[in-house]
Amino acid sequence: FTLNQMSLLALCLITGVLVDDAIVEIENITRHMKMGKSGYQAAMDAADEIGLAVVACSMAIIAVFLPVSFMGGLVGQFFIQFGFTVAVAVFMSLVVARLITPLLAAYTLKPHAALRSADGRIMEWYLRTLRWTVRHRVRTLLAGLVFFVLSVVGLAMVPQTFLPDSDSSSSSLKVELPPGVLLSQTAQASTAAYQILRRHPEVISVVESIGEDDDGEVRSGNLYVQLVPPSKRKLSQKQFEAQLTRELRVIPDARVTFKSQSDGGDRDLTLFVVGSDPVLVERTARTAIEQMRTLKELRDPRINGDMARPELVIHPRLDVAAQLGVTVASISETVRVATLGEIAQNQAKFSLGGRQIPIRVSLVESARSNLATLENLPIRTASGATVPLKAVAEIGFGQGPSKVRRYNQTRRLSLETDLNHTELGPALKKIRALPIFKNLPTGVQIVEVGNAQYMQELFTSFVLAMIAGIMLVFAVLVLLFARVFQPITILAALPLSLGGAVIGLLVTGSPFSLATVLGILMLMGLVAKNSILLVEFAIEEMRAGKDRLTALLEAGHKRARPIVMTSLAMIAGMLPLALGLAGDAALQGQMAIAVIGGLVTSTALTLVMVPAAFTWIDDFEQWLQRKYTDRFVNSGAADAGLQGAAPASATSGSAD
Repeated sequence: FTLNQMSLLALCLITGVLVDDAIVEIENITRHMKMGKSGYQAAMDAADEIGLAVVACSMAIIAVFLPVSFMGGLVGQFFIQFGFTVAVAVFMSLVVARLITPLLAAYTLKPHAALRSADGRIMEWYLRTLRWTVRHRVRTLLAGLVFFVLSVVGLAMVPQTFLPDSDSSSSSLKVELPPGVLLSQTAQASTAAYQILRRHPEVISVVESIGEDDDGEVRSGNLYVQLVPPSKRKLSQKQFEAQLTRELRVIPDARVTFKSQSDGGDRDLTLFVVGSDPVLVERTARTAIEQMRTLKELRDPRINGDMARPELVIHPRLDVAAQLGVTVASISETVRVATLGEIAQNQAKFSLGGRQIPIRVSLVESARSNLATLENLPIRTASGATVPLKAVAEIGFGQGPSKVRRYNQTRRLSLETDLNHTELGPALKKIRALPIFKNLPTGVQIVEVGNAQYMQELFTSFVLAMIAGIMLVFAVLVLLFARVFQPITILAALPLSLGGAVIGLLVTGSPFSLATVLGILMLMGLVAKNSILLVEFAIEEMRAGKDRLTALLEAGHKRARPIVMTSLAMIAGMLPLALGLAGDAALQGQMAIAVIGGLVTSTALTLVMVPAAFTWIDDFEQWLQRKYTDRFVNSGAADAGLQGAAPASATSGSAD
C-alpha cells in the first residue's frame, strides 16, 4: 500500500473513530470515580465492565470494512486500500483503548469535587422520553419504519454518479482537426486556442503538445491548462471549462473539448453502438445523436471519429491492364512510392559517420494533390515499356472512414457527450427514454462504458458489501454476546442512519456517488457501535437481577453520554472536510456530508428506538424459551412415565 488519495481518505475518515474507544473508557472510569473510588480502582472496575462493549464496537467496524476490501472490478481497486486501512487503524485503536488508556487513567486521573453526579435537564428530559417510548413501543417502531421508508423515497430523489467532479485547478484541452490536414494547420488551431485561453485571468500557464497521436496522425493537439487555486477564482473548474467551450467554437474546422476529470475517456459520457452491419450501426448512431441533441442535459453530443478521411481512389481497368501486361501490384507500387515513399526495407541508405540514414523519395506536396500529375505517372509493362496510369486505371478523389473500431469483433461507433449542469444518473435516464434507445433495430445494441458502466458496478458492489457487512457484524455479535436474537436489535438501528445521509445530500445538492458509499459504510459501523453500548449494558443489568424497564432506563442513563460524545467527536472530525476547509471538497466533502447527516439522525433515534426494539426481541426470546422449555419438560416427563410403567408391567406379569 502507498499514501494515496484513498488511504489518506481512510485516515481522514477514521480520525474521529480512533478516539471513540478511548472516550468510552475514560467516561466510564470517570463515572466510577464519582462513586468515590480511587483512580486505580475505578480504572480496573470500569475497564472490566466496559470491555465486552468496546471489543464488540471495534469488531463491528472491522467486520463492515473487511468485506469491502475484497470487491472486484475497478470499484474494488478504490476500496481495497481504503478498507484495509480502516480495519487496521480501528484494531490498533482498540489495542490502545484496552491496554494503554486504563493504565494512563489509573495514575493520572484524580478525584476532585468538580466531578458532578447530578443529572442536568437534558438527561432528565431524555429519560422521560425513553420511558415513554418503551411503554409505547408500537408507536415508536412504526415511527422508525415510516422514517426508513421516507429515507428510501428520498434516496431515489438523489441524483447518481460514479465520481463527483473534482476541482484540481488543472484542465486538459483537446483540439482535433479533420483527417488529412498538415501539421502546420494543427499548430495554427492550437495557437488560436491558446490565444483565447491566455485572455482569462484564471489561467496561470498552458503547455501545448501538437502532432502525432496514437494513430500516427498529426491532426490533433493537447493543451494542458493550469488554473489558479479555487479560492482565487469565482468559477469552478467545471464552470470555467463550460464557458471556454463556447468561446473556442470560433476556431474554424476544429473540434475542441475538455477531457473529463472523472472518466478515462475524453468526454463525460460514452456509449457504444455495436452490431454486425456497419451501415445499420452508422444509421442508428446518427439517429441517436440527433435525438440526444434535443436533451438539455447534454452538451455537444457527437460520434467520435465520424470525420471522413480524404482518399485517392484508383480503380484498375483489368482488361486493358491485362492486354498491356500491367499487374495490379505494379500499379499499387508506383502510386505508393509517388505518394508515401518506398517502404523502409527497400529505401536507399546514405552512410554518414557510421550511421545509415534512409533516403525517402516521393512527389512534392503540390504534385500529390494534382490529379493530372497522378494520372500521368508512368507504369512499367511486362515488355519494359511504360504507359500512363490513366491508361490502365480510373483515378479520382474520394473519402472513407478515418478509423474502423470494433467491440467483441463487431463494428462499433462511439457516442460521446458532455453533461450540462447535471449528474450522470439523470442524464442516462433521459437517454434511455429516447425512442431510438427503446426501439433498437435488430442486431444493434447499446453498450454503456466508462463512468456509466462503473456506476452500475458501484451500486452492485455496494449492495453486496452491505449484505456481507451486516452478516459479518451479526456473526461477531452472536459470538461476543452468546445470544442469537438480541444482535438483531443492534442491526435494526442501521436503517436509521440512511435518512440523515439522504437529508444531508438533498440539502447540499450532492449526488449519490462513490464518496457517499464510503460514508454510508462508515455509518453502518458507527450506528452499530452506539447500539452495542446500549444493548450490552441493558443485558448486564438484567443478568444482575433488575427488571427490563429499569435496566433499559439505566442503560440509557449510563450510556447516553459516551454515545453523544463519540458522535460529536466524529462530527467534529468530519466538519472541516464538509466545509471544504481541507482536502478535495468533491470527494471528501460529499463523504463527510453523508457521515454527519447520518450521525445526527442515527444518534438521536438510536437512543430511543433501540430500547423499544429491545423489548420486542426480549419478549420473543422469552416466548421461545417458555414454548420449548415446556415441550422439553413435558417430553422428559412422558419419557420418565414410560420408564416407570415398564417395570410395573413386568412385575404384574410375573405375579400372574
